[in-house]
Amino acid sequence: MFNMFLAALESQIKHTDSKADVVEYLQTLIRFKSVTPEQAGAIDWLIKQLTELGFNYEKFTINGVTNLIASIKFKEGPSIAFSGHIDVVPATGDAWLSPPFEGKIVNGAIFGRGAADMKGGVAAMLSATKNLITNTSTKVGTLYWLITSDEEGEAEFGSLEIVNRLISQGIVLDGCIVGEPTSSIQVGDTIKNGRRGALSARITVRGKAGHVAYPQNTLNAAHLGAKIVNLLSEQVWLLDEASSKTTLQVTGININNVVDNLVPSECEITFNVRYSHGYNSTAVKALLLNTLNEFLEKISITWERPCEPYYTSANTNGCLIAQVEEAIYEQTGSYPLLSTSGGTSDGRFFSNNHTQVIECGVLNKTIHQTNEHVSINDLIKIEGIYTNLLSRIFINEN
Repeated sequence: MFNMFLAALESQIKHTDSKADVVEYLQTLIRFKSVTPEQAGAIDWLIKQLTELGFNYEKFTINGVTNLIASIKFKEGPSIAFSGHIDVVPATGDAWLSPPFEGKIVNGAIFGRGAADMKGGVAAMLSATKNLITNTSTKVGTLYWLITSDEEGEAEFGSLEIVNRLISQGIVLDGCIVGEPTSSIQVGDTIKNGRRGALSARITVRGKAGHVAYPQNTLNAAHLGAKIVNLLSEQVWLLDEASSKTTLQVTGININNVVDNLVPSECEITFNVRYSHGYNSTAVKALLLNTLNEFLEKISITWERPCEPYYTSANTNGCLIAQVEEAIYEQTGSYPLLSTSGGTSDGRFFSNNHTQVIECGVLNKTIHQTNEHVSINDLIKIEGIYTNLLSRIFINEN
């Protein structure tokens, strides 16, 4: 009975220490002014924490972007990664309740740029990793940490280069957990098992100018543009699935015409497509060009900022979705909604036919906003989810 009491007391002490750790970790990370693509010392600090836990690491810089690959191998087993970024968007405006790079606690929440996106996730990952390493049970597998300072920018020299480095070293991941803020109302209510692709375009419509009183001598580019917009807005996406719907939004209709008696000779239309994993960017372009076929002689199209989709389906062999779902249920009492909504993420770089990718993190309602914050309770919950998940993956009960 006394031994059971001691074990329970030790567990409680570890849990209390873990809560203190994750809060301190997040406050420390916020204080690094790591606006994209600067790491501002944040990755160096992470290296110190991870090497003290026994990790090996490789740090490399490309075009001003700092990347980290760290790993620790136990026994033979699954290769699973934590992926994340420490870069943040700029903090502007004077309405912050506390300075955006101080990480102060206000009304039970930690305020600061990156608190939710995604230094909170990184802090929770670090605390969960420490819990795993200090657990005296037998562990199997290899845990990777993959961190970049270039996710909020163009993402050209960050996680993409990390993946290239892993490939060159013959490393194949079985799974990757991305700590992006995915929750909506409460921590763990939503996880991403994929992201839609993104593609922007700029259409220039060419007409013929002339006096508005003699339209028979003109070709109104604005009228052509209106027909094009109508076709784009009514595009049918037959390859969509219920869990991932394609949307197309016209974002601009611009006519450079300063007088009211001149038929415009040119019209510019901009739009963005967020497309399901049933398509790739090549298929999206071909479909839309076919839709606009009758106008092709009168228009030119420039495609911009393509980001391919990714999707992880449930499977029976070491299913990462199931493991994350069970970890969330054990911590919150509820199972999460699977979603592919939202913007793009670095998860797309790690996903392939073998590597399962799941995004799971804190609430996203204040990301990129003035007074971005995460409640301490939510931070502790996500740390608990990560700790539970790592135990499921790496702890050998036999």
